[in-house]
Amino acid sequence: MMDSDERYMREALREAQAAGAEDEVPIGAVVVCRGRIIARGHNMTERLHDPTAHAEMIALTAATEALAGKYLDECTLYVTVEPCPMCAAALCWAQLGRLVWAAPDPRRGYSRFSPSLLHPRTEVASGLLAEECGTLVSDYFKSKR
Repeated sequence: MMDSDERYMREALREAQAAGAEDEVPIGAVVVCRGRIIARGHNMTERLHDPTAHAEMIALTAATEALAGKYLDECTLYVTVEPCPMCAAALCWAQLGRLVWAAPDPRRGYSRFSPSLLHPRTEVASGLLAEECGTLVSDYFKSKR
């Protein structure tokens, strides 16, 4: 049986595939609280003409709405690519309990700039399904060249 982290990351991967089908950069995210998915998101920057409409931001907004509160300290965000500094800072303000990201983003990932952007109590895990999630993004960009 697949462990829960992998199951939730596969849900984030489904969101990433939905983004790709909409000709968005294929990044997806889900927020899990107390063992159930409370929010989903994928990149919507093109559709919304909004450079802040990253998968994490869409999922974060949906999660805080679902919980009727601004803090996600009991939640885990699963995202297919390492968050950018903007998203990491937003996750800090939400006091996210745990972050699980798949593929690194060596150019724009938050850890390249400042790993301390996240809340000090946020637990971080990385690399889960990294190859699968990273290939989805790299194939998308190859198709654009």
